[in-house]
Amino acid sequence: MTTNRFPGAERIGAPVHVSGPDAPWHRVRESMDRYGNAVVHTTWGEWLTTAVADPALRPLLGRDWQRYRRTGDPTLRYRFVASRLATKFTAAAALRVDPVEIDLAYKIGGRPYLRGLDQIDVSLTHTDDLIAVGISREGRIGVDAEPVDRRMSYDLLQSHVLTPAERIELEALGEAERPAEMLRLWTLKEAYTKALGQGLRLGFTEFGFGVGSGELLAPDGRPAAHGEWAFVTRRVLGRYLLSVASHDAGLGSARDTAAATMLDEGFMGAVTELLD
Repeated sequence: MTTNRFPGAERIGAPVHVSGPDAPWHRVRESMDRYGNAVVHTTWGEWLTTAVADPALRPLLGRDWQRYRRTGDPTLRYRFVASRLATKFTAAAALRVDPVEIDLAYKIGGRPYLRGLDQIDVSLTHTDDLIAVGISREGRIGVDAEPVDRRMSYDLLQSHVLTPAERIELEALGEAERPAEMLRLWTLKEAYTKALGQGLRLGFTEFGFGVGSGELLAPDGRPAAHGEWAFVTRRVLGRYLLSVASHDAGLGSARDTAAATMLDEGFMGAVTELLD
């Protein structure tokens, strides 16, 4: 795994490769304890056995079971289930609960969230066979990934993707270097807008990053944040760029990430009523 060392990148845990239900989930817990966030990556094929043969698949999927059953294309079906299982197991490891206890729901636009756990933020991305999940208890988090060999045309995309300051910096690079830098900037911008919950609704020319830098910048190149955001781009599995945007909302939360201490009061009250 290689990484771009940006200022603030030390506040984001290194991605953990999780190859299925028996992965080293203790590393997710350690990352949550140390950084308040965790990022995992996997491939959908590594979860195929669980998706096909695990008798507990239906309770594991919960609300997603019907969508899984309705998906006719086998490849799409197994990619879907693998991404949901990876998300649930990641959240379960971070919160020290059984994956079956995680209630995964979706906001308008499809962004996942953990029902009843209002202080936990989750982001999911997938491309080709890669799946990546980010989870944070400190604020918003966004993840995005692309194959390192994806070619991005500077001439075609510069006016849609880059700020004036970024265009000046990329013009100073050699033609051979520009596509890779364009791809890095693209994944960073995707990760940031996902963290904000905006997706492509926030124009990529409205904010930027320095070449080789993870500092959030205004279109004219001036700093646009005061240390509350951290960004990093890492190369994983040798063939993907994975970018992470993590926001520190100053919640001042304790290092205890057990689910019982993170549940909002309304949800806990409903659970109590059901158990009485």
